[in-house]
Amino acid sequence: MKLHQDPLQAWNTVTGYGPDYIDVNKVRFEHSVVVVPEGEVVKWPVNSFDSLLPEHFDALLSFAPEVVIFGSGKRLRFPHPRLTASLAGARIGVEAMDFQAACRTYNILMAEGRKVALALLIESETPA
Repeated sequence: MKLHQDPLQAWNTVTGYGPDYIDVNKVRFEHSVVVVPEGEVVKWPVNSFDSLLPEHFDALLSFAPEVVIFGSGKRLRFPHPRLTASLAGARIGVEAMDFQAACRTYNILMAEGRKVALALLIESETPA
């Protein structure tokens, strides 16, 4: 018996990234996004760390993840606990990482079959 991965199973995988973009399944996004293993990549309506609101994290509840990987940009920054209170209340873990570490960690957890959401902040001058 041969065991192999089902090629028809389409997982959202980070296939590239840079300081101001992320490629998911070889499709480039140049704005903040939420990526989950299955489904569409969703635009996350935030364009700077200072503009984060509790509502931005509240929106992640609809994905029902076990853990949220928050990619805070070029450097590691932690969101204030008041921003992530709804996730904590739902017993959903939040891990803050810089952009690159967040992408790598998402791919590892996704490949393990975990219910993970990648909330990736891509800062820009234009409104989200």
